[in-house]
Amino acid sequence: MFIIFEKGGLVMWPLLLTSVVALTVVVERFFFIIREKSRRNSGAVEKILEHAEKGQIDTAIEQGKMSSDFVARALTYGLTHREKSFSSALLQAANLELKRFNQGLPILDTIITLAPLLGLLGTVTGMIRAFGLLGHKELEAPTVITGGIAEALIATAFGLGIAILALIPFNYLNARLEEARHEIEDASTHLELLLRKPDRRFS
Repeated sequence: MFIIFEKGGLVMWPLLLTSVVALTVVVERFFFIIREKSRRNSGAVEKILEHAEKGQIDTAIEQGKMSSDFVARALTYGLTHREKSFSSALLQAANLELKRFNQGLPILDTIITLAPLLGLLGTVTGMIRAFGLLGHKELEAPTVITGGIAEALIATAFGLGIAILALIPFNYLNARLEEARHEIEDASTHLELLLRKPDRRFS
């Protein structure tokens, strides 16, 4: 491993750092997704909507406060802060919940872009090193020239590998973010429609 990094040049250490950061973010995010899935409780959301349909807003709020489901939390926040603007409260609640799902994704996005660029930098410096030896007496040692070319190839491969491996969980986490967005939007729209019925009153 250290031989590869030695051959890959100084740019390999920033690449190693980006790979460690990417791995840390991916592991943390997967634990977050697993935890949120274990907390899902569609029954709590249905009960909130059921109580809201009957006009029992306080009961719906109490039902929501007992649940750790992120959709239930968003609906409960909207009902709790309904006095000023119900729609704005729901939107704010949705943003707060989705912000939790979005954490770490900008870092992964940056690494996916940065890693190949660092690899390209390693390619350039490696080739400069190799061709810089042309015309010098070091040319008598072919291993020096090939070492510079190896530096270029190793850095490029490592950078692309990091980007490819980070892209897969990045797309998965983005899909989970959009899924959460749709679930909150659907429940919020349903709740708004229930409370806009002529025979419904906040209580």
